[in-house]
Amino acid sequence: MRGCDDVVEERLRELAGRLRGPARAKTELIVELRDALSDAAEAYREGGLPATEAQRRAVAEFGTPAQLAPAYQAELAAGALRGLSLRALAVAMVLVAAGDLTWRGSSWSAGPPPPEGYLLLSASLNGIWLAVAGLALAGLVLGTRGARRGRAGVPASGRLLGLGLTGALTLGSLAGVALFAWSLGLWEAALTWPPMIVGAVLAGAAYVLLGRAAHTWLTTVR
Repeated sequence: MRGCDDVVEERLRELAGRLRGPARAKTELIVELRDALSDAAEAYREGGLPATEAQRRAVAEFGTPAQLAPAYQAELAAGALRGLSLRALAVAMVLVAAGDLTWRGSSWSAGPPPPEGYLLLSASLNGIWLAVAGLALAGLVLGTRGARRGRAGVPASGRLLGLGLTGALTLGSLAGVALFAWSLGLWEAALTWPPMIVGAVLAGAAYVLLGRAAHTWLTTVR
């Protein structure tokens, strides 16, 4: 059995080497395929074939790594798009809902209004994150549909939507950092305002989380 096991594992290693995506998702796909190969080999053994030949027949029946990789890669990309979209939607909703809370009750909120450019940037930031939420909802739908096995290659619609979502996230993150830096320049007290500090820490953590998710998705469609 050692020789036939080597045939199966070598085929699985070749396939894994062609796939790009999160390690956990790749492992789950390989485990799924290993179980399917074991079931197929068992059926051949019950039909009278020797164990080694049954394993080889099962491997040949499933196809070469070049034949299998496109469909598996498409599934990995769909999963990565779902993950990115889910995180983007959660962050966008929190930032839109809680963004103004960092200012309420501050010592400078009753003072002179900030410059027009500042107000425009603030309003634009809300618009950007609302757009992110819309793109994320579309990404969840498309990512769920794209997870169906059998379609080879990553659909162009998935690529375009993922790139649009990644671009919107980048723009939203840059605008958020710019608004925060501008706020510190206008109001020195913002440096010691607890809601401002908490908001900055949470937003920073969210940006890192989104950056990792976007990188993962970009890797799957590279």
